[in-house]
Amino acid sequence: MQSGLALLLIGIQLVYAGKHSLQYFYTATSGLPNFPQFVSVGLVDEQPFTYYDSNIRRETPRQDWMAKSEGEDYWEQQTQTLTGTEQSFKNNINVAKERFNQTGGVHINQVMYGCSWDEETGDVDGFDEHGYDGEDFFSLDLKNLRYISTVPEAHITLVKVNNNKALLEQKKQYRTQECIEWLKKYLQYGKSTLERKVSPEVSLLQKSPSSPVTCHATGFYPKEVTISWQKNKQDHDEDVDLGELVVNEDGTFQKTSTLSVKPDDWKMNVYECVVEHKSRTIRSILTEDKIKTNYAPVPIGIIVGVVAVVLLLVIIAVAGYKVYQKNKGFNPVNASDDGSNSSAHSDPKA
Repeated sequence: MQSGLALLLIGIQLVYAGKHSLQYFYTATSGLPNFPQFVSVGLVDEQPFTYYDSNIRRETPRQDWMAKSEGEDYWEQQTQTLTGTEQSFKNNINVAKERFNQTGGVHINQVMYGCSWDEETGDVDGFDEHGYDGEDFFSLDLKNLRYISTVPEAHITLVKVNNNKALLEQKKQYRTQECIEWLKKYLQYGKSTLERKVSPEVSLLQKSPSSPVTCHATGFYPKEVTISWQKNKQDHDEDVDLGELVVNEDGTFQKTSTLSVKPDDWKMNVYECVVEHKSRTIRSILTEDKIKTNYAPVPIGIIVGVVAVVLLLVIIAVAGYKVYQKNKGFNPVNASDDGSNSSAHSDPKA
């Protein structure tokens, strides 16, 4: 499993030109007051399009195109599915605490699953990654059709699931066929939105006159962007720190690149930040009059606030239809429990 899941599921698999993804993020929490005990977020090409939590107890659309494309039956079935999943995950997080010999404190059980489709080559892939308390727990090796883990506490789950060949085949069928069909349907629903191009807004930011200078690009879509620096019209890679891609609340993206050179250096030379996006290329020459110097009070607050929102939304997820009540443990739901009219899917619990 990728380390991105361990980092509160921020490391969403990247979607490049021609490649699309359908992902579900489920999280169960314990010991977090004033926060839902269970949340589900669905994303198409990294755009949130469905949402459910244990407070509202209703699957809801997060895109106008989704609200217009599916009727009440769809939302009712999705809600029933996630209501059962919510109960399963509340049980599973208690089981995990027992396995790790934990009592009180804050604990998080996370799942990310779904599929990807390369429109240009036709290649398909699937994923199912489980995490607990910010660490990798176990994941599906789709190529060899088995669940794997390096965590001793996951052994009970691995034995149970890997011995259920019918369940493993179901996981493969869902990720390589059914999930792909739903992905293509959702892409068609949101075609005008998902294929849009929005240019980035670029700013040069600095905390203080002696601080590094950050080139901040935000509000762009799709997410593919390149931020680089030039010194006297030559590529400059030294003293450059490229930031992570961050999702904004409106579904657009932001990214930064920080240049750590002394002010005397960039004042005596021509430094330029170059932002290349599908919509256009923006070049910003580093000069004092272009720098926003009161960086900390406003832009940083905005960025941190957006990151917090993403953390809270994408820290949230799970899959499953019914509470499996036979034995205490992280139990897979039988293949017969799947609903053919639902895009969600039952999976082994973390």
